[in-house]
Amino acid sequence: MDSIESKLASLSKSKFRSSFSLKEKDVDYIKSKGLDVIESHAKDFISKRLSSAVILNDGHQTPMRGHPVFIAQHATATCCRDCLYKWHKIEKNKDLSNLEFDYIINIIMEWIKINLK
Repeated sequence: MDSIESKLASLSKSKFRSSFSLKEKDVDYIKSKGLDVIESHAKDFISKRLSSAVILNDGHQTPMRGHPVFIAQHATATCCRDCLYKWHKIEKNKDLSNLEFDYIINIIMEWIKINLK
């Protein structure tokens, strides 16, 4: 896995990935809940939607809106196992390791922090 900074720079060159941004309501939500709560939501979403080796609805499990973490997942290509493999070389068809899980959370949270400004 690349460093988070270099991966975010690479993702920012993608027309699709760079099209995602936090809306005013997302920023307000993050500020009202705090980054610790948002991170706990990210951990919950990743645990339930991406951690398993087999995901029945892979490629369709992450909505395009409705929560700042969902937006960040699409922007960081952490939305499905296909994108995780394509962009981050995290193998499909196996449970995420603790290191991979932490990397995903960290890149999501870093993108959110950068885009709060």
